[in-house]
Amino acid sequence: MESTNSGFPDTFKLGGDLSVRRLGFGAMRLTGPGVWGWPKDIIEARRVLRRVTELGINFIDTADSYGPEVAELLIADALYPYPSGLVIATKGGFIRTGPNQWITNGNPQYLTAACEASLRRLRLERIDLYQYHAVDPRVPFEESVGALANLRRAGKIRHVGLSNVTLEQTRRAQAIVPVVSVQNRYNVFDRTSDLIVGLCEREGMGFMPWDPLASGALARPGGPLDEPASRHMATPAQLALAWLLHRSPAMLPIPGTSDVEHLEENVGAAKIRLSAHDLASVG
Repeated sequence: MESTNSGFPDTFKLGGDLSVRRLGFGAMRLTGPGVWGWPKDIIEARRVLRRVTELGINFIDTADSYGPEVAELLIADALYPYPSGLVIATKGGFIRTGPNQWITNGNPQYLTAACEASLRRLRLERIDLYQYHAVDPRVPFEESVGALANLRRAGKIRHVGLSNVTLEQTRRAQAIVPVVSVQNRYNVFDRTSDLIVGLCEREGMGFMPWDPLASGALARPGGPLDEPASRHMATPAQLALAWLLHRSPAMLPIPGTSDVEHLEENVGAAKIRLSAHDLASVG
């Protein structure tokens, strides 16, 4: 990790070799309602992605299920040829049948085909970080993870990550292939994955908290972040992201938006330095 002059870690070495800014961007919200279909304003979606790189963000997280396919296609359309140092992470393991409908599929053949399709859509020869999106209870976990291990050996993916997993599942996956990241739900209200955050910090893995604003609840006034937010002349949403950045040096928040102004507001969270009093007031 590299630090600013204040000692606050500004970057993280994902997998030990990919230096990324700790505040990244999640592409899920660049799709239509219910994470289904194309956004109403495709031009604005492209503007958001281009502004992401202009603001110095060099880590974008997406998935083949966002749309489906839409987010990956938009990323390639807006940013290819990609700026030097940009790290794109994607995921496989869901089948979509309609808005807000998600069906797990951890079949090794399916995951292999899904990765190949993501490579084509993203116009890449190798994906920097490919994540198993969600555990399929109908398929032995080791077989699903084994498919990603095979893709890594074949040079199709650089690093393997997990999403929506338990601590025990993370350990089982580590016995099969090096795991460089975990992506679970985590925010001020939901700290269920505290033990996994600790594991990531100890073992040099990144932790990507999805739903960092608790479905918008942490962005609304009247919550536990109002007082520290006012002290920093920031919004509650910015405080929620700043809290995550301070929670652990392994934390890699990936807030998403379909609006350039909102994107710029989110990026401001990385400049906030919280005191011990601020952290205690959040709890």
